[in-house]
Amino acid sequence: MSNAKKKVSADDALRMFRQMVRIRTFENNANQLYLSAKMPGLTHMYSGEEAVAVGICEALLPTDKITSTHRGHGHCVAKGADFKAMFCELLGKEEGYCRGKGGSMHIADQSNGNLGANAIVGGSLGIATGAALTSKLKKTGDVAVCFFGDGATAQGLMYEVMNMAALWKLPVIYACENNGYSEYTKTEEIAAGSITARAEAFGIESHQVDGQDVIAVNELSRKLVERARKGEGPFFLELMTYRYHGHHVGDINREYYRAKSEEQDWRDNRDPIIRMRAWLIENKYATEAELDELSKEVTEDAETAVAYALDAPYPDVSEVDMHVYTDIEHVLA
Repeated sequence: MSNAKKKVSADDALRMFRQMVRIRTFENNANQLYLSAKMPGLTHMYSGEEAVAVGICEALLPTDKITSTHRGHGHCVAKGADFKAMFCELLGKEEGYCRGKGGSMHIADQSNGNLGANAIVGGSLGIATGAALTSKLKKTGDVAVCFFGDGATAQGLMYEVMNMAALWKLPVIYACENNGYSEYTKTEEIAAGSITARAEAFGIESHQVDGQDVIAVNELSRKLVERARKGEGPFFLELMTYRYHGHHVGDINREYYRAKSEEQDWRDNRDPIIRMRAWLIENKYATEAELDELSKEVTEDAETAVAYALDAPYPDVSEVDMHVYTDIEHVLA
């Protein structure tokens, strides 16, 4: 783990560990719901990348904004979302965050500053930059964080918004989750040169960090968030991480583009939860039994939330046009 460990309190460290366990547990349950044909549509697992979402979101306030990706469950949980409302959303139920209309790939949680997941590669870059501009114009002091994958660095929108953010010194942090693959293609085959150099070309301060070390991610994020609040932004982060599953839940036979031994090596030797667990025990912040109990509590919370969501009602058919047309009486309900 990072040398920053000496500065982390037991409460902060245990909260970050719990949040990573919550994300992994949520994803495991979401995967089972899909495999058992209880969840409609596709979903994209965040397992393996938990330290990125948690490390960054733990540096934010509830009023700070984030934008997400199609692999967005982890960001949603890390920003404070509730299991029941999330599972209801995935299952298309009316008690979901988007009343069951967003599903896995478009989940949002406005109450915690999550402006939403986006199925367009790089699509949320403009939304996050707009949120940062709003903050500056209204002087709210809020910071916006945009999560996106390495594949989005090939999108032209990224360069347009970084240019504006640099010119106007917007309070935005561009967080590139480099998990080594752009869908089914290795990153080095789609991204020429250095990813951080792309932001540096606009005069944006850039950093590369181990995305499997939640303390390192959090330490850097806290510094950059506070600087962004003071008007020193924008900033760019390249977080080196890895997704354990395929591009989506149906991407099962992956050997044609990456080896099983590679996946196993990351699981065995670089897993963010295993690393953090060992560090907590080594530094006497918690015992094996205490961490086992914590994990058990999270598992039970998830099981309860899944059972609740499965029994929850679907939206009434009358809601089909709600939040679509502005000239309908119930549209803004």
